[in-house]
Amino acid sequence: MSLPDRAACGPQPTHPGGSSIEREPRINEQIRVPEVRLIGEAGEQLGVKPLAEALRLARDLALDLVEVAPNAAPPVCRIMDYGKYKYQAAVKAKEARKRQSHIVIKEMKMRPKIDKHDYATKSRHVERFLREGSKVKATIMFRGREMAHAELGRRILDRLAVDMAEVAFVESAPNQDGRNMVMVLAPHRAIVEAARGDEGKAAEAAESEIVEVDVAEVAESGDVIEAIEETEAVEETEATS
Repeated sequence: MSLPDRAACGPQPTHPGGSSIEREPRINEQIRVPEVRLIGEAGEQLGVKPLAEALRLARDLALDLVEVAPNAAPPVCRIMDYGKYKYQAAVKAKEARKRQSHIVIKEMKMRPKIDKHDYATKSRHVERFLREGSKVKATIMFRGREMAHAELGRRILDRLAVDMAEVAFVESAPNQDGRNMVMVLAPHRAIVEAARGDEGKAAEAAESEIVEVDVAEVAESGDVIEAIEETEAVEETEATS
């Protein structure tokens, strides 16, 4: 890969509040300092070098010179394949997002005089939400004189807690909140892990369909395509060995 000829960066855009938007590091001809502290491709310290010499060393290796610590004195630069680095960083960020824990709370509303059929239907929905890894906020809504019989709502919530005991526990006990009585159920850890496992399998199945989108988001040139081709070549070699 040849060293691209890039223009210097212009003024950085800002948010409405005035803070600077995080930008990508300067690379190659975008770097405008007389000398840099240089790190080699393998991470070795090459000492302080004139910028022209650092650029030449990167060009000789068909790699990029990337400013990794612009506020140091002198700024620290590293020789690397920047396109491949961006691709790998995007893949790592994607994997980190997969491992993040997203807490979802879904609400199920019921009346204190709910009939058996309606209760059975709503309890099935509650169980489905819990098995998907979501918490459930069960709400009993009172109207008018029903407020005088709060125990009816309490019985329904207690019954729901017992019916869901296999998949969930009571995170927040029934509590009167104005005209409503609220209870929060949370899925057991094993249920949450099973739900995340199902999500992971679905994500892996769809990975081949979205890889082109991921590449488009991180690529400015053919560098990333070249990195992908290199990765595929390594995988084919490993498969045949």
